[in-house]
Amino acid sequence: MKITIFTGNQSRHLHLIRLLSKIADQIFCVFEVNTVFPGTIEDFFKNSKLMKIYFEKVINAEKNIFGNIGFLNNKVKTLTIKRGDLNLLPFKIIKDALKSDVYIIFGASYIKGWLADFLINKNTYNIHMGMAPYYRGAACNFWALFDNNPSYVGATIIKLSEGLDKGDILFHATPELKDGDDTFLFSMRAVEKAHLVLFKNLNNNKLFDFKPLPQNKKMEIRYTQNKDFNDDIIKKFFKKQIDLTNINHKDLKLIRHNV
Repeated sequence: MKITIFTGNQSRHLHLIRLLSKIADQIFCVFEVNTVFPGTIEDFFKNSKLMKIYFEKVINAEKNIFGNIGFLNNKVKTLTIKRGDLNLLPFKIIKDALKSDVYIIFGASYIKGWLADFLINKNTYNIHMGMAPYYRGAACNFWALFDNNPSYVGATIIKLSEGLDKGDILFHATPELKDGDDTFLFSMRAVEKAHLVLFKNLNNNKLFDFKPLPQNKKMEIRYTQNKDFNDDIIKKFFKKQIDLTNINHKDLKLIRHNV
């Protein structure tokens, strides 16, 4: 089986690739690169004191669960581009990656144009880090925690669609709180659970049998953009008392929860 994945370059993204390489004969990976020192080096996010503090906590949680960044195995062929360049790539540059059996998006930028048309036609799977349709857009799990809604921290495996995070849902994945977890570790466990559930269903071939179900726009709580995440919001976040002890998914209308 050949798998193509469009993703980022942090350790959580590498974890998914390493996991998929256990069942793939070959993986084509298109990396969109940001700095691995967010908050310190200005890139996708600004380099303010608050950003640095916030992302140090994110990186520590990420390392705790996924380890450090590092090299990949010889099953993986990579193409590395700057974030934002993906929609400018001509067919001839990535044509080898467009002959796969399975296509996955995890942490890539918004895909448009001919590439979006191609991937939609190929029934591409998109790992949305957030509980759609409740939270859509950017940094959804941050905003669920900001709203003191830890029950809405999780991931949704959806089919790629023309609209951002509007695709039909295959299933939801939610993290399990462990002793000593803070909001950063808990949120990162949602990433891990999404990887494991996707891997399991791809490995046993059940992934192809799920009937995608449409999202209900009326259930949306927040739709956020990158510009909404700023120093003022981080300051408010750090002042919040977020209760992780009262997580309940029974009231949520989840689809094929942790299948």
